[in-house]
Parts: sequence; C-alpha cells; structure tokens
Amino acid sequence: MKVAVVGTGYVGLVSGTCFAELGNTVICVDKMQEKVDMLQKGEIPIYEPGLQQLVVSNQENGRLTFTTDLTSAVAASDIILIAVGTPASDDGSANMSYVYAVAEEVGEAIGSEYKIVVNKSTVPVGTAEKVEQLIKDKNAQAQVDVCSVPEFLREGSAVKDTFNPDRIVIGTSSKRAEETLVELHKPLTEEIVVTDVRSSEMIKYASNAFLATKISFINEIANICDAYGADVKAVAKGMGLDNRIGPKFLNAGLGYGGSCFPKDTKAIIHLAQAAGYTPELLKAVEGVNERQSFRIIEHVKGVFGTELKGLRAAVLGLAFKPNTDDIRDAPALKIIDELVKMGMTVTAYDPIAIANTKKVLPESDAITYGTNVEGTLDGADVMIVVTEWDEFVKLDSDFMKSKLKKAIVIDGRNIYDPLEMREAGFIYHGIGR
Repeated sequence: MKVAVVGTGYVGLVSGTCFAELGNTVICVDKMQEKVDMLQKGEIPIYEPGLQQLVVSNQENGRLTFTTDLTSAVAASDIILIAVGTPASDDGSANMSYVYAVAEEVGEAIGSEYKIVVNKSTVPVGTAEKVEQLIKDKNAQAQVDVCSVPEFLREGSAVKDTFNPDRIVIGTSSKRAEETLVELHKPLTEEIVVTDVRSSEMIKYASNAFLATKISFINEIANICDAYGADVKAVAKGMGLDNRIGPKFLNAGLGYGGSCFPKDTKAIIHLAQAAGYTPELLKAVEGVNERQSFRIIEHVKGVFGTELKGLRAAVLGLAFKPNTDDIRDAPALKIIDELVKMGMTVTAYDPIAIANTKKVLPESDAITYGTNVEGTLDGADVMIVVTEWDEFVKLDSDFMKSKLKKAIVIDGRNIYDPLEMREAGFIYHGIGR
C-alpha cells in the first residue's frame, strides 16, 4: 500500500518505518527541513533501539522516503496517517493545534480521489469528526474517510511493540476504510478490534489512564509498606500472580513520566470535567504521581537529617525510563532540583540522556554531569538510583563501596536486594522495602 505519515516523532517515524519494512511504500513528512535532512542521511533524531537500521535499509530499498512536501506525499498515497504531537495545554487539555493544522493542509492537498485519513496521534473524543470537517471546509469535493487507529508503543521498545502488538484498534464507520486498514495491519496481528471512531479515541485514553492508575496504586502500597516494614516487591509478586490483576506495571518506584501517561491522564481528566463529571479516581492518580518523586527526598532526610549542605549526591539515571533519551516529566528533574534547593551538590550520569537534561538543568556550581558511573560515584556521600538502566543494575557492591565516601544507597527503582546490600555494609533504602 501507499502510505503518507505526517510527523516524524516517536509514533510517526517508528510507524512509518515499520510499515515500510512490511513492504508498503511510505513517505514520511515533517515541516522541519533540518530533521528531514538528517533522516535522509540515515541519522535518527531520537534514541530508539533497532530503529536506525530499519530506516537505512528501507531507504536503500526505496520503500521509505522523507520530505517536507505534504502536497506531493498526499497525492502519492492512499492512506494518510496523522502522527503529530498533542502536548498538554496549561489547563490540562490536549493541544490540538498541530493536528488541526495538518487537517487543513491535507484538505488543501487532497484533490478528488478517495483517501483514508487516520489519526495515530492521541486525541480527544470527537477529533475525527472535527478533522473531517476541516478537510471538507478546504475541499468540498474531498472523498475522505477519517478514522482512528491509536498507537500503544512504549519508548525504548517501540519497534518491538509495533511488530508484536497486543491488539490493533480501528475506529471507523466506513466498510471501505475498515477493509483497507485491516489489510494494512493484518501482517502484525490477528487481534484486530474494529469499533466506532469515538470509542477508538476513548480506548487510547482509557488504556493509558488505567496503566497510570496501576502505577500510582502500587506506589501508594509501597509507601504504606515503608510505614509498616513490609516489602512491596513481595506484595506485588503475590498480587500479580492473581490473573485478574497480572504482574505488569506493579513495579513500585518514583512514579510515571514521559510523553504519554502524564499528559494523557491530564487530558482525560479535562475531558471528563468539560462534560460536567469529576473523575475523582484519576485526579487522585495524578496527585499520587506528583508526590511520588519526592519519596527520594524523604529517604535522604531519613539518613542525613535535614541539614544537607556540603553533601554531594551521585544521581544515576536522568531519562524517565531505560532505553530512551526522553526526559519529559522525568522524576530525575524534580529530584535534582529539590536536592540542590536543600543545599546538596549533585553529580548526575545517564548513558543517553545527559545532552537533553543539560538543556533543562545546565551545569553549574551545584549540578555537574559525569561521563561514566565510576567518576560520578567517586567521593559522593550518597548514591541515588533514579532510572533502572542495565549498567546500574549490574553494578558490583564492592565497586560501589570503593567509590562512595559513605556506603549509602537510595534505590528509587528497587533494583538491588535489600538484604544483600545491608549484609555488604550499606545503609540501603528502597521504595517500600
């Protein structure tokens, strides 16, 4: 099939590249000439394991191209995927300006041939109808079906998730569009859910809000475990073996971050309130998550007291999760800021995300960045684990002790065994352990 993908962020670039890998002819469109130039040279503006190889190989075989010319991409394609950002506005609602701008441009470019326009972006309920109206306002003769096919990709494993989805959700009222979109996605899975467009749009928000709820729930349990001396890992294991609950997203820690859960939870809260309904549970989920990052601070105070001036913390991990350089709503940003406010200095290290973090937290007398784990730990009063990168998981306890001024570890991701750490002579604090 001939597919145009508008937007080359995580969703657009990964989706377009993977559809090309399946044998489709894909044109990826982006307004930024600099970004298109990079992609044409096989350079990837985001960190995503396995993606660069697929981009290069599909460019070489002619199935994947990049352009700033939306008009020609629309003319050459049967399916147009909209995959631009929908960031949170100040009031929590999804900022739809990018989606609507694309819709208007598509309307100007679409001509009179039948096209299928697909919202891959995470959008409020009713967006497909608005997009269709914007297209037809620009071109009353447009033959178009606007559908919803939400993405469920995880940063750091987006390529794997694309080729191995749990399900594909297609929202459409058109049999013609349904048949085409089922054919496009059938090589990925037989588990294809076809529903009305509004339900499809809600499925995305509901899925992310539920996962955010599960994370905040286990973090609440972890905080209660701290108060009573229970081990949240044992609790989560016992819960997760119940097939009504399952083990995924029951890892207690510092809360969720990234580009999806924070903004999508805010967006569904805004949607509910706009309809006159107060979503008390989801508001509590958001509140728990806002507070959870600061559990690290409570543990630091529990070890050192409230007088922290002159102490240096080695912070390991800046990205909101491993295998990505994404620092959007990353707990590390709030933690470092708070440690500095309390008088500590911080040396931070991350395998990938330092460059992005420096744009938000520039180097200063209080904040420096290490080039490796060894240098970051050397002489620090406390080691704080914020992101569970594999190289941190594998650190040897003797190595840590040899570098730290004091054998103190605050483990915000519960990657070490408390008993083993304490037997090795560490003052060890986990989350709910």
